[in-house]
Amino acid sequence: MTIFDHKHWRQLRAAILAFVVDRPRKHRQFVAVSSDGLLCIAAVLVAFSLRLGVWDLISMPILTFTAIALALWYPIAWHTGVYRSLIRYSGARTVADLAIACSLMTLPLSIILVVFRIHDVPRTLGVLHPIIFLLLLASSRIFVRFALLDLLKVVNVNARRVLVYGAGRAGQQLALSLRHEPQVHLVGFVDDDLRLAGQRLDGVPVFGSARLDKLLDDTPVDEVLLAIPSASRTRRREIIETLQDEGIYVRSLPNLTNVIDGSITVNDLREIQIEELLGRETVAANELLMGKTIVGKTVMVSGAGGSIGSELCRQIVRCRPTRLILLEQSEYALYAIEQELGELMIELGIDVPLTPELANVSERSSMTRIYRHYRPDTVFHAAAYKHVPLVEANPLSGLRNNIMGTLHSVEAAEAAGVANFILISTDKAVRPTNIMGASKRVCELILQARAEQPGAKTVFSMVRFGNVLGSSGSVVPRFKAQIAAGGPVTVTDREITRYFMTIPEAAQLVIQASAMAKGGEVFVLDMGQPVKIIDLARTMIRLSGLSIRDDENPDGDIQIVETGLRPGEKLYEELLIGDNPQSTNHPRIMRAREILWPWPELEQALAELDGTIRQSGDADTAVRIIGRLVPEYAPENAGKISA
Repeated sequence: MTIFDHKHWRQLRAAILAFVVDRPRKHRQFVAVSSDGLLCIAAVLVAFSLRLGVWDLISMPILTFTAIALALWYPIAWHTGVYRSLIRYSGARTVADLAIACSLMTLPLSIILVVFRIHDVPRTLGVLHPIIFLLLLASSRIFVRFALLDLLKVVNVNARRVLVYGAGRAGQQLALSLRHEPQVHLVGFVDDDLRLAGQRLDGVPVFGSARLDKLLDDTPVDEVLLAIPSASRTRRREIIETLQDEGIYVRSLPNLTNVIDGSITVNDLREIQIEELLGRETVAANELLMGKTIVGKTVMVSGAGGSIGSELCRQIVRCRPTRLILLEQSEYALYAIEQELGELMIELGIDVPLTPELANVSERSSMTRIYRHYRPDTVFHAAAYKHVPLVEANPLSGLRNNIMGTLHSVEAAEAAGVANFILISTDKAVRPTNIMGASKRVCELILQARAEQPGAKTVFSMVRFGNVLGSSGSVVPRFKAQIAAGGPVTVTDREITRYFMTIPEAAQLVIQASAMAKGGEVFVLDMGQPVKIIDLARTMIRLSGLSIRDDENPDGDIQIVETGLRPGEKLYEELLIGDNPQSTNHPRIMRAREILWPWPELEQALAELDGTIRQSGDADTAVRIIGRLVPEYAPENAGKISA
């Protein structure tokens, strides 16, 4: 064995790498500036040698020309940002920057030589020198870059083996950044474009996606990075599911913004969000529908700090109402949404007056005062208690907030001359098996009955949809927390299914539905296909880069535990009571006119319910009243498959 064996050589190269890469930025810039000065002088000598056959550094013509060249180069280089980029990130863009700087140097250098006619300095050097200088600069950058890459390859024997999915602009920018990450080894690109298969990009092989399975079998890969920001949601889902089946950890670039400005780095990568797998291709919003009940109007959102309410607010401010009133009973939620909207408007460059109102919709006097004072044109009523087990355990509070809150809001809206009143409803209002769902069905009945009143001026409508991804207290954030804690992930039943929609899509469809209302409609959103909750749990575990612990894999990371259905919980949810949905001008919004109560009868039952809640506090009596109003309410069917 030699004294200076392979191990010591690796240690030396690691030390060199650390010394070069870990120097302060100012030190590295000083080295680059000094080196470029020497290259500028070398270019002068080469130019004189080629033009005159002279190689004498101390001659007056060469010294004069060198001084002029250096005096021109450094201001131009600083102005064009040559020294802002790190040499170890050098690539085509760096060479382009150098070419621009050298081109800018050519004109003043040539003018000086022509005007001053310096003795023994040919005027052609004004063009020849920048060309030679550019060749030397580009060669030096490329040499240093690949020398560092060579060090990186030798030192990082334990680096993570990574594939970049997408060989387009985003993938190439990401690959350039990855090359300089000490703990990453770029195995190659994968791309759907068959024309790229078998080629090399900057020395990195490109594989066709059609042979992805074989590639993963033949080549050890720790992680796949998706660099396909313009791909459809469906295609992304297909790719992610394929990689999940192989047990590969996946991360992704979020959007096109950084691709456009060319600033993609490893820091832009993020974990795959479950919304990417459950969400659908979005339908472009109809701008006329989006603005019809909002643009130039005073708009109120009750429950403005909630999951749906806050997203409604975000989209409403983009439509530029005259004023947006934020009605919310939670002080913190109201503060948070007001601050967020303020920052959003600064970012968008718009100014919509915001009015925060800290109030409870179940307080009639507060609703009367607020509606009378602001006289809103459009109201989105999103305030409600929605968590089934909590409302089941606290029926009087749930009925007071949901039903009486809606009634007081409706009465105040009519008195204030509100033009459009939209209720946010739920699929749990269809053949309800729990108090929350039954209470929302009563809310629908209130709006339907008031819409049928002779001379009704307020257009009442309601929008019914299922679960939204990421709402407070919903299954997705709960699963995330359980996975982060190491498990177990709990599901109530292995057969339970739910409809899911992203919050932004739901809010957008609610706003568009409000524009189509004539009065009394129940709008039903197309929720897509139902999802098995246990499949959702499995997917989220795999997306976290973990494995499922079960009988087949006892050494897995996270266990899934079945806990049993909660009070009032159904296996399956529905969106329609009847079988008569009608299409609308929007492909994902349907219209249903369902069974309603005449207002006199409903009003009497509501008065009885109000008295029970406020006076006797008898929950059983209150629930029996609900049972009369919603005859399809069947708590005994909780957990059964709906017909």
